[in-house]
Amino acid sequence: MSGIIQGLLLGFAYVAPIGVQNMYIINTSLKSQRLKALQVTLIMIMFDISLAFACYWGIGLVLDRIDILKFLIQGVGSLALLWIGIGLLKSNPKEEKSENYDKTLLKIVTACFVVTWLNPQAIVDGTLLLGSFKASLSNGESSLFIIGVCLASATWFLTLHILVSRFKNVFNKRVLKVINVVCGVILIGFSVKLLVGVSAMIL
Repeated sequence: MSGIIQGLLLGFAYVAPIGVQNMYIINTSLKSQRLKALQVTLIMIMFDISLAFACYWGIGLVLDRIDILKFLIQGVGSLALLWIGIGLLKSNPKEEKSENYDKTLLKIVTACFVVTWLNPQAIVDGTLLLGSFKASLSNGESSLFIIGVCLASATWFLTLHILVSRFKNVFNKRVLKVINVVCGVILIGFSVKLLVGVSAMIL
């Protein structure tokens, strides 16, 4: 179960920081009917999980075959985790500008695709974070890890939708800041874990 737990922790820390995906769900949950907001949430989960699989297995297959690249990606990934974690500790979440969130299903699918698959930061972060952990796991832990990441994605987005819909007046910038700080600490912890692994490979 350690693989699933690690996947859950990194998955939450990866998906929970308040970025474009989360702000889209938050604003939709605040401004749209519940059924429409639930549609957005489920579609976002689908695209986020598909991106996680692409980042994890795509770069992971390459890393399994090239040891030096595995070492380099694991080292770069650990520094990326540290950088992102420190950035989250310093960040100040901002609300998006007002927008019409009552869209057709096709427009919802398009919007969710754009904020996920056409988001360069999400692709780069996903490749470095998930790819670097793929390099550090055994074959047995690897599948459990990505299952944990996917569970974290689904759990986080659904929980975010439910909480925002139910407690619209409470969900403010201070709450978003706390989420970012917690995620920052978790990512820094994973960074240390990867750096220890890189050090062991050198020694």
